Amino acid sequence: MSGETIKIIIVAILTGEFVLERALSYLNIKAMSNKLPSKLEGLYDAAEYKKSQDYQAEKDRLGLYSSAASYILTMVLLLSGGYAWIDEFARDSFSSNTMEVLVFFAIIALISDVISIPFELYNTFKIEEKFGFNKMTVSTFIMDKLKGYVLGGAIGGLLIWGFVSFYSNFPDTYWVIAWVVFMLFALGATMFYANVILPLFNKLTPLEEGELLTAINNYAQKVDFPLGKIMIMDGSKRSTKANAFFSGLGGNKNIVLYDTLVEKLSTDEIVAVLAHEVGHYKRKHTLQMFLITAVNMFVTLWLLSLFIDSKELQIAMGADTFAQASSFFRGTTGSYLSPLNLVAFSMLYSPISMITGLVVNAFSRKNEFEADAYAKDTSSSSSLIEALKKLSVDSLSNLTPHESYVKMHYSHPPLLKRMEAMEG
Repeated sequence: MSGETIKIIIVAILTGEFVLERALSYLNIKAMSNKLPSKLEGLYDAAEYKKSQDYQAEKDRLGLYSSAASYILTMVLLLSGGYAWIDEFARDSFSSNTMEVLVFFAIIALISDVISIPFELYNTFKIEEKFGFNKMTVSTFIMDKLKGYVLGGAIGGLLIWGFVSFYSNFPDTYWVIAWVVFMLFALGATMFYANVILPLFNKLTPLEEGELLTAINNYAQKVDFPLGKIMIMDGSKRSTKANAFFSGLGGNKNIVLYDTLVEKLSTDEIVAVLAHEVGHYKRKHTLQMFLITAVNMFVTLWLLSLFIDSKELQIAMGADTFAQASSFFRGTTGSYLSPLNLVAFSMLYSPISMITGLVVNAFSRKNEFEADAYAKDTSSSSSLIEALKKLSVDSLSNLTPHESYVKMHYSHPPLLKRMEAMEG
């Protein structure tokens, strides 16, 4: 298959994905009903329900503009030979193949971020502010960006450096080695996220002695859950929205509660939310999702290994204009890794990624129902339902999402489905 044919296929894939996403978003907004479902009557008054729908509509409109900008940027870089030009610049600036790949992806990431920043600013300081969610200051936004650059550059750079090194030194088994390293990294990130990464952005303080701490400890003892630290995070520093999560594996399970969650939910409701999270642990959902991710990563890297040296992929990305970008023209023996091939593969792989995403989301929604059932059996379904209602109202959630949009994007079932399952 020629490079030009591959380019046409890539354009078709990217365009099809853009159109599909916008169609799903349109259906999702159209599915919003002016009347609350009967089981949710009293959850909102008329004014608040209208506010929630206005919020969803404004978020969707911004999503349209943001995705259109991203699509146009990608098309311009692809059709104008921009990707090949950036690769040419990186290669001319550094003799090392590793540095070429690192600089190439750093430039692409920077361009993408510059395009996305105006939409992030509008979302944070216009939409989220308008609907009463935003608590972030401009200085916090800037500091988060700078910290994100440093952290992303360090982690992303290290992983890219490792992949290029494996490719250069182990030409037959590099993708298997990369798979092992990437999965070990994912495991480490899961274990140490709350203790290492999160404190870079938020302040964590131990939950003080009192009714809530006693209730959580009593529940953990009741269900034989290996409880670690219980921390309060200053989520209100950025938003009024509430959340809670577990971090760590095995006997190192730490609880992180947003201060907004503690403020808005009763003790029984917080315990019920944590019971749901314990359900994930007891049903081994974290392990299951990790294994699914491992299999998906293994298949992805194997497929990449079949195309990573393709001259046609480089030509599709514009290397016919900058011919020296291809290892074919450099006269190498296959140890040269072109970042153009990695970008082209990611674009060609995206339909497969979409399908696996559908499967993973379906599996995740099944796990959420199972965790809800565990909370119902060991804590209180009524308290969990009340907590879910409060959190939905607090975040102005879409209570009537379109089924197709749910399948594509929801890792959690909609509120009404969860209520029906627990009340059934």
